Amino acid sequence: MSGDGAAVLADLRRRGLVHDHTDETALVERLAAGPITVYCGFDPTADSLHVGNLVPLLTLRRFQRFGHRPVALAGGATGMIGDPSGRSEERNLLDAETLDRNLAAISGQLEALLDFDAGAVLVDNREWTSGVGVLDFLRDVGKHVTVNTMLAKESIRTRLASEHGLSYTEFSYMLLQAHDFWALHERLGCEMQIGGSDQWGNITAGIDLIRRKSGARVHGLTVPLVTRSDGQKFGKTAEGAVWLSPRRTLPYEFHQYFLRVDDADVERFLLQLTFCEVDEVAEVMGRHREAPEKRLAQRRLADEVTALVHGPAEVARATRAAEVLFGG
Repeated sequence: MSGDGAAVLADLRRRGLVHDHTDETALVERLAAGPITVYCGFDPTADSLHVGNLVPLLTLRRFQRFGHRPVALAGGATGMIGDPSGRSEERNLLDAETLDRNLAAISGQLEALLDFDAGAVLVDNREWTSGVGVLDFLRDVGKHVTVNTMLAKESIRTRLASEHGLSYTEFSYMLLQAHDFWALHERLGCEMQIGGSDQWGNITAGIDLIRRKSGARVHGLTVPLVTRSDGQKFGKTAEGAVWLSPRRTLPYEFHQYFLRVDDADVERFLLQLTFCEVDEVAEVMGRHREAPEKRLAQRRLADEVTALVHGPAEVARATRAAEVLFGG
């Protein structure tokens, strides 16, 4: 799939995958002008990504399917700090050995879900961060960002109002992510950053930094954080997160998680967590509503997402295991 580069934005809208974005006219014009380099970052806070990471990761792949170049950033540097966005308290800092192990694990997952043979790029932000001294960073980055701007960001205001407050370490995270966007703009010609809706403040900080340092116009877009219809966080169970790693969540359990999705959520998840065409999802939902007790939509969702993450063979194994346990 390629063709009109701006068609990706229309596709994202039809799937309910647009939350915030920079100036729409400028964004559409740039996407239509030719392939754009777009990046999304993933910090190695654990030794696996979880299903909540799938929406931004698959959105990156959607850009690739429409002819653009995706860059997946594994945050070896930012992972040492921890992003305060969407959190009520500070993360525990990781030691270097744990960080390296986590980084290797999530890098493999990123490589499995993007097409690197077709131009996708994987980077680690330690490449341009580890050698930068604090004085150089303050001069080259801090000089261009006002504290007033940082304090106005929702992620910062929320944490400042919490009982735990916000350490200077996490307060600095926004500057590091802004510097990432600048570095990728300079090194790879990256003109767009995407992320979850809790990343909007960090993304706009990077856009402002690039404008102040070079005058260039770049773009940003966020996707909604996925929640269930009951308001609970998607990808969580009573036992904890649903992980992409087969060691942390067995493929059978992964498949079962999606089989149990509520009818109120299944259409949205088919649109946002699979590459099924929008019209095809509508057809699946039509058949599902005729006999909801058969859970046809949930079966399609579970098969599609499990195949993406673990491969078709694991879908077949999970299906056979369920037939043995519960009958056909």
